[in-house]
Amino acid sequence: MSDDDARAAAAAAEEESAFSHPAVEPDVSAAYGDHPDQVIDFYAPRGTAGPGALATPVVVLLHGGAWRAPYDRLHITPFAGFLARRGFAVANVEYRRGGDGPARDAPVAGRWPDTFDDVAAALDALPALVRQHLPQADPRRMVVVGHSAGGHLALWAAARHVLPPDAPWRTDRPAPLRAVVALAPIADFEVAGKLDVCGGAAHQLLGGQEEFAVRRPYADPSLLLPTGIATTLVQGRADVVVPEAVAEAYADAAAKAGEVVGLTLLADVGHFPLIDPAADACAVVVEEIAQLAW
Repeated sequence: MSDDDARAAAAAAEEESAFSHPAVEPDVSAAYGDHPDQVIDFYAPRGTAGPGALATPVVVLLHGGAWRAPYDRLHITPFAGFLARRGFAVANVEYRRGGDGPARDAPVAGRWPDTFDDVAAALDALPALVRQHLPQADPRRMVVVGHSAGGHLALWAAARHVLPPDAPWRTDRPAPLRAVVALAPIADFEVAGKLDVCGGAAHQLLGGQEEFAVRRPYADPSLLLPTGIATTLVQGRADVVVPEAVAEAYADAAAKAGEVVGLTLLADVGHFPLIDPAADACAVVVEEIAQLAW
């Protein structure tokens, strides 16, 4: 077996493991808009994650799947349940993705501007929804965690205050977040494009090549720095879906902007173990979240 074949086989086994867990039902769901995809699932904490005198942090989950419609929040619910069993309150966010309608069998990535509208609206609605549905949780201790395309959205959500002045999602001040933990994020659109990450998904997200240059300053996290919000990237070195070069490019851009971004590289780990409760890498991710949440 060639090295490429071995890497492909390992990646396939990791993906199979991550998707083998039964879905975990939330305790309650709440809408943040009128569209069926504008919904957040809430998981109450099942244990104690930190000092008992402090209210429970909230992990806001943004799932991956290349911003494409066939991949919804269901596949990340085992990870949500895993976090809840370790004492975190969890908000698993759904958002509009690309590929509704006749093109669903070959969906494009994301919708402009709907995908960004939804993430902004969900983050804005979350403090009140947390107080309503997770009374034991502290909305002032929110950590946004995203995987893959969701990692991009997590980094973007923390950078809305540095968006161009005419951006509809721009805020006057930084989001009230403790931190961002981005797992194998599509964090630099230029590098992702060169590597054809997820079949050119970043270009599709922004509406194709003709719109890419115009919209990139509003959407590419590597151009939205510094944010002033504690940020850690966790990346498998054996990831063939979103290679480590993408995360490294974001960390380099942050350093050039005068910001220190954590970058945890895991040897012999691919794309999916980061959200697979059966994988050792997932325990590393939870520890990274805990260090920032309390």
